[in-house]
Amino acid sequence: MSIPTPPVGGQVLGLAHYASRAALEAVLVRIGSTFNQSVALRAVADQGGTVERDRLVGRLTGALKVEETAAEETVAEMTALKLLTETDASQVSLTEHGREVFEEIRTAGNEIAARLYAGIPAEDLATVGRVLTLVTERANAELAGG
Repeated sequence: MSIPTPPVGGQVLGLAHYASRAALEAVLVRIGSTFNQSVALRAVADQGGTVERDRLVGRLTGALKVEETAAEETVAEMTALKLLTETDASQVSLTEHGREVFEEIRTAGNEIAARLYAGIPAEDLATVGRVLTLVTERANAELAGG
């Protein structure tokens, strides 16, 4: 007897997101980081290690769907924890400690993803990627009022 496949919708997407995020959060607790900090570390690393503070705050509000004050608090926490340093009034950069923490998070995240996606055909993963990107674009447009 096979388990029926539920139709794709918000519940299925949400359950997959929360389950995989919980697996990552278990690692983040061990490392001493938070999910928001991990997103910020990736955002800065993706920009070569230095980014305009306003651009980082914008990326956090857009990606995490949080208020600007929450994104600002995350950046302030990271500066206090010496994960980021203010290179001037408008930019922040990864510190050596920040690079080390990001690398640890990235490595652990890749290991989790490898286990979660093991055995799923590449074509299926590509289809899911395209569909979820489209759903994200539409949801963002909905939030923007368009």
